[in-house]
Amino acid sequence: METIVYSTHKFERDTLTLANGSRHRLKFLDVSLNIDTAQLAAGAEAVCLFVSDDASEPVLEKLGAAGVKFIALRSAGFNHIDLKAASRLGIRVARVAEYSPYAIAEYTVALMLELNRKLIRANSRVHEGNFSLDGLTGFDMHGRTVGIIGTGKIGAALARILYGFGCRILAVDSVPDKNLIDKFGVTYTDYKTLLKSSDIVTLHVPLTKETRYLINAAAIGQMKPGVMLINTCRGAVINTKDVIAGLKSGQIGYLGLDVYEEEAGLFFEDHSEDLLQDDTISRLLSFNNVLVTSHQAFLTDTALRNIAETTMQNLDCFQNGGSCENELTL
Repeated sequence: METIVYSTHKFERDTLTLANGSRHRLKFLDVSLNIDTAQLAAGAEAVCLFVSDDASEPVLEKLGAAGVKFIALRSAGFNHIDLKAASRLGIRVARVAEYSPYAIAEYTVALMLELNRKLIRANSRVHEGNFSLDGLTGFDMHGRTVGIIGTGKIGAALARILYGFGCRILAVDSVPDKNLIDKFGVTYTDYKTLLKSSDIVTLHVPLTKETRYLINAAAIGQMKPGVMLINTCRGAVINTKDVIAGLKSGQIGYLGLDVYEEEAGLFFEDHSEDLLQDDTISRLLSFNNVLVTSHQAFLTDTALRNIAETTMQNLDCFQNGGSCENELTL
């Protein structure tokens, strides 16, 4: 079955090829899917999309007109696809429901530790011959209160890691995890209590109508002064302009972002020779207590292998005419 793979990156191409073997005819494109590139899928039954691809209704209509019947997402998140439009057009959609919660959880802790202990700044100083320790003081993670918003597989993995640090762990989730309560001392509480009690607040929820701008000016105002805020889920879960205001006032003392609400067309690409046009992220990068990375928390060999293998299994399901356990339905 011919499958157009949009937004192919060097870091994933070999893994996808190896997982596929000779099962499907993969056509790799380095361009992202959008209204102008949808025509490149003409003649293919399936397309394979990355998290940065545009699968909005107008784009899906073009894919449908081109003969596409199946979309294999190389991600767990699916906020970039209009499922109602896909259903109306008769286009089936499957995702990679889980690839490695440990990759995201471990990266979240890495952001916490870097911001706390100022490792990048310390390394830069040493390379410049400056071995002073002034301005590099951090804090013990042991005994600090961490608030985890969302204790699905990623949030649960993070809680287990933080338990090993000796942190006090608060959590908010619609479905409390009894194992986390019994074995790792997690205390489930309400959203307001978590915000006002936590030294570190970390986000692990999908992007939905309910979670869009979950972290806004009102929420930031309820947090401890100097709080550390970490986001490795989806950019629009926080209102970036409100967060910048929180940084300027000192209410937010540390900010770690692996995602950004306007990352489309920016992240995953090399803009080192370009003049950065996004004033908001430019302002974020001007703070020395902010760490921004380009949506790489998932980027481990284990995660890439699992993503590739599940993607090929989803394509197999469609080609064989069977149901797919990873299929998304309304």
